[in-house]
Parts: sequence; C-alpha cells; structure tokens
Amino acid sequence: MTPYVFVTYSLLRILYFVVYTTLMEIHSADFIKGVTGDDYMLSDGRPQVAFLGRSNVGKSSVINSLVNRNRLVRTSSNPGKTREANFYRVNEAFYFIDFPGYGYAKMSQQERDKIAKRILWYLQYCPVRPKAVILVVDAQVGITPFDKEMIRILEAYEHTIMIVANKADKLSQGESAKILHKISADAPHVSNILLYSAKSKKGRGQILDKLGNLIGVVDNRTETES
Repeated sequence: MTPYVFVTYSLLRILYFVVYTTLMEIHSADFIKGVTGDDYMLSDGRPQVAFLGRSNVGKSSVINSLVNRNRLVRTSSNPGKTREANFYRVNEAFYFIDFPGYGYAKMSQQERDKIAKRILWYLQYCPVRPKAVILVVDAQVGITPFDKEMIRILEAYEHTIMIVANKADKLSQGESAKILHKISADAPHVSNILLYSAKSKKGRGQILDKLGNLIGVVDNRTETES
C-alpha cells in the first residue's frame, strides 16, 4: 500500500467514524398525545425515553433544548401544573415521554398520589419498557430524598438511568466538580451522570451521544425509517 493510498484510506475511515458514530442530531419533534391513565401503548415499535424529575427542576426546558424547539413542551412558572404524561415523537424514530413532576409540596396529597401511581405503573407494568430513564435534578440542589427514592425504584425494576443535573450554568467550575462528586456519591450505581444547562445547551451533544447509544439510534437512522 503506497503512502497516498494509506493516507486516503485512513481519512475515509476517520470520515466514516465521524459521520456514523458521533452524536445523534435531532431534526424533528412532534407532540403525539397526553396520557392521564395507563394508555402508554403505541403499536409502532419505536423506542421510548422517559423523563422524570421533581417539579421546578426544568425538565420541560431540558426536553425543549434537546430537540431545539423552544415551545414544544409547555413550561410554566408555577410548579406542579403539568398533570399528563406527554408523548413526543422525535426524528420519526423514537419517543420522549415527559412525566409530571413529583414532590411538589403545594399540590394536594390526592394529586401527588395520582402522579406517583402513574409513574410507578409505567415503570413496573407498562409492556413497553423505556430504553432509558432520564432523571432531571437541579444542579444547585443535587439529589433530594424524593430523587433517592426514585432512583431506588428505577434500580429495583432494572431500568437504565441517566441523571441530568440541569441549571449547571449557575455553578462555578469548582461548584460543578463538587456537585458531580456529591451526585455520584448519592447515586453510586448510576454511571451516566451529566451536568447540563437547558439555557445555554452546554452538554447537549454529550447527552444526545449517550442517548443515541442507549436507544440504538445513530445519526437519527433506525430500522423504523428503512
């Protein structure tokens, strides 16, 4: 093999790696339906990614920033307003499911129980298991007792967990390192822990890259599109 051929071959391999193994990019996202009961079944076989988190951690903003749509998921300054689990079809290839936030103290006990039962039913009984569960936490707060209980439940049912610590733009470099260490200590069995800012989108590529690997989507191509 001549040096020219070798260099050309090497460049082609690098190009192939860049195109087919770099982060998944999102080109489309559409609201499909809202669920208040247990109707989580969709017959198209597309994988699902569930988003969980306490009220007011910016979960909806995280989804909006990941799909590059400012108003796809409704955000509110009033925590605990969302009651439905909302399905969003992404790239015509998979679903993001935005569950209502848990742990909001000003919500009635009856409403808190409904939300908890809805989430638990999905995690335990839904025939379609999510490829990943993204637990959104507040980077300024870290893991709360509510989050620890959710992690315990997710681990008990052997779900793949990714912790996304949102609002990291409000932390200094030193504070970021400390909170990452603390979250890792509070969730020792979770290997995917990422700092993120829905505001600046810093960390977006890393999240999408890991998600693409977890749900089997590379460069937004899946078997459903072939």
